[in-house]
Amino acid sequence: MFGWEYPPYVTGGLGTACHGLTKALSDHGHVKISFVVPKVNPGDQSDYVKLLGANQVKLGILKRNYSRLLRKIKLIEVNSNLIPYKSPKEYDELIKSGKISKPQKIPIQTRFGKWLTLFGEYKGNLFQEAANYAIAGYKIDKKNKFDIIHAHDWLAFPAAIAAKEVRKKPLLIHVHSTEFDRSGGNINKSIYEIEKLGVQEADKIITVSNFTKSILIKHYGADPKKIITIYNAVEPVEREIIKKRKGISDKVVTFLGRITYQKGPQYFVDAAHIILKKHQNVRFIMAGMGELLGEMAKKVAHRQIEDRFQITGHLERDEVFELFTMSDAYVMPSVSEPFGITPLEAMLFEVPVIISKQSGVAEILKNVIKVNYWDTHSLSMAIEKVLFHKPTRTRLIKKGRVEAQLHKWEIVAEEVYQVYTSLLNKN
Repeated sequence: MFGWEYPPYVTGGLGTACHGLTKALSDHGHVKISFVVPKVNPGDQSDYVKLLGANQVKLGILKRNYSRLLRKIKLIEVNSNLIPYKSPKEYDELIKSGKISKPQKIPIQTRFGKWLTLFGEYKGNLFQEAANYAIAGYKIDKKNKFDIIHAHDWLAFPAAIAAKEVRKKPLLIHVHSTEFDRSGGNINKSIYEIEKLGVQEADKIITVSNFTKSILIKHYGADPKKIITIYNAVEPVEREIIKKRKGISDKVVTFLGRITYQKGPQYFVDAAHIILKKHQNVRFIMAGMGELLGEMAKKVAHRQIEDRFQITGHLERDEVFELFTMSDAYVMPSVSEPFGITPLEAMLFEVPVIISKQSGVAEILKNVIKVNYWDTHSLSMAIEKVLFHKPTRTRLIKKGRVEAQLHKWEIVAEEVYQVYTSLLNKN
């Protein structure tokens, strides 16, 4: 597997999904996984995969023909600074601040026939590092025997395609999101081309929802016969953790996720403003980081609801669990959400959930309230109903937890294993 995050390097839902899947595949007993991430520190290891880091590969000065994918590359050192989920603006700011180093300017020829100078809109970082990762991935793959290549999302596609070119093994790409989800329609053409290349080169494609499947067919020209939808799942939570409760009488409404256009934080703020006009015993919490963080803080101030609205920034896993134990409602008003694991997690913590109809998880959940992300009036009414209408609240708490428990990673692993089997039989 190639991916951009895996415990202890988890930034968002992708790392959570990769961990849940690989753990279940390991427990399955028929799959051994080497998981390649950009960086591994000394001592980092996993009980479920062989964790490999691209940063562990020292190439020195290298000239080699990387088949049709990467040609005549001269590379001095692999510097993989990549940080998952960062926007171009955020990434550039980190380089300017000196928190991460600026990658070298090295032209890379890719399979789709372009020379990426890598110092355009993205300041050369993400694309350069994706190429570096591909080269390191190629060399790592030469040292490891494997039957199938499984890549998670676009930044891992070049490495996976390089491995396929060299080793002639079947390629499975796992699409957790697309550029159409992340950009709100204002797509970056270079990212789109890499995603499209992955779709074209894949022998099989897993999408996390039919919503994502439809995007691949419509915008990427994907062959529907190559695509199978396998929904994500959630890891169980111990009952003792759930029993801990908040020590305040106010109702708490929670938003948890990237503070970016895709996740719809602006609609959460607008709904909070509507509710706080009528109810003063409600607090709103927005947890996460993203390029809209400052804008949301200004929006909260403009609405004059700062005393009832808290923006926490990034939370670690145990802090997320603690937040769920405090919450009386969980809201995911995503504009475009391929799946969405956090609603399932909230349901396990017996928190009533409100999600947008524009989310993949809406395809499988029944014991939640669904609204259109743009309809802040309906969203505010749904929050009020969850907080103050006892029959609705009781139903969502009891049935929601039971429903969430049905979505297990071991079931997902069995479905993925069947895909593996079909690829091996085909070859």
